[in-house]
Amino acid sequence: MKNTLSFSAVGHATSLFFSISFFLCVVVSLLFPSHTMAKSLQELLPGFEWLTWKGFFLGLIESYGYGWYTTLIWVPIYNVLARRQKQKA
Repeated sequence: MKNTLSFSAVGHATSLFFSISFFLCVVVSLLFPSHTMAKSLQELLPGFEWLTWKGFFLGLIESYGYGWYTTLIWVPIYNVLARRQKQKA
């Protein structure tokens, strides 16, 4: 049984999760302006501008990139720990 994770599968899944979450944050902020996430998004995403197409697409790209950044750190840690666990068994 294979106990390692695929970089490609986890990378794309995590990146899509972050991008969809960004999209939903923008939609919810537009529907409920009193609960806007604009300031938080501007702090988390360098160069992000609220309510511009450029800012929206930059936010999507950066969110996707953060997903790969998370994957590049998390998957090797998981794979090393899974390998050690398997060797102990």
